[in-house]
Amino acid sequence: FSVLCSAILSSYLLGERLNLLGKLGCLLSLVGSTVMVIHAPEDEEVTTLEEMTSKLKEPGFLAYAAILLALCFLLIFYLAPRYGQSNILVYLTICSVIGAFSVSSVKGLGIAIKGFFAGQPVLQHPLTWILVITLVASITTQINYLNKSLDIFNTSLVFPIYYVLFTTIVITTSVILFKEWVTMTVVDIIGTVCGFLTIILGVFLLHAFKDMDVSLGNLPQVLQNEQPAPVTRDDKNILIEVDNSSIAPEDKPKVFMLHT
Repeated sequence: FSVLCSAILSSYLLGERLNLLGKLGCLLSLVGSTVMVIHAPEDEEVTTLEEMTSKLKEPGFLAYAAILLALCFLLIFYLAPRYGQSNILVYLTICSVIGAFSVSSVKGLGIAIKGFFAGQPVLQHPLTWILVITLVASITTQINYLNKSLDIFNTSLVFPIYYVLFTTIVITTSVILFKEWVTMTVVDIIGTVCGFLTIILGVFLLHAFKDMDVSLGNLPQVLQNEQPAPVTRDDKNILIEVDNSSIAPEDKPKVFMLHT
C-alpha cells in the first residue's frame, strides 16, 4: 500500500512521472513480496530475553550479522561517497541492510516490554540497553540515507525499491535468526523462490524502462515498428554519388559542391 501511495502521490503532488511499465513494476514488487510473506514460516516463539540472547549468540546469526556490518561499512565509507549521487541502489541498500538490525532490535524490545509489564527485571538485563542503542543507531542511519535518496532520485522509484530490498533483508534475517527454514515445506520453498523472482522482475521494470514515455494512450504507437533511421553519409559519398538514370533525365545537369 505504501509503495502504490508513494507512486500516486508523487505523480500528483511532486510532478514526478511513473510510466506504465513502472506501475507494473510496482505491482509485481508488491505481489512478489506478498507471496514471500505468505510462504514464509511463522516466527519461532521467543518469550524471554534469555531465549533472545541465546538466539543472537548462535554462530550462524553472528556470521550473518558480521557480513551485514562489513557490507554496510563498505557502502557507507567507500561506495556512497563515489556512487551514491548517481546510483539509487547505494543509499537504499544501506537502509535495507541496517533494517535487519532495527527489526531484530524491535523484536527483542517487544519481548522486553512484555516482560516489564509482567514484573520481570528487564531493565537490569544488559540486552535491553544493547537493543535500545542498536535501534536508535539503526533508525537514525536509515532516516539519514533514505532522505538523501529522496533528495536525489524520483520518489516513485525510491519507495518501491526500498520496500523490496527491506522486505527481502528482513525475511532473510528472520529465517536465519529463528531457523525458520528448517520447518519450511517444498511448497513454501517454491513459493518463496517464485516471489523473489517476481520481485526481481518488478525492480527490473522500474529501472530499465523508467525513461520511456509509455502509457495506455500511446501503447499502440510504442509497439509499432519504428521507422528506419536515416543513413548518415560522409562528404566523400555525397561527392561521388550519381543520380539514378531512371529517375532523373540523362541530360539533367549535375552540380557538385565541395565543402571545406
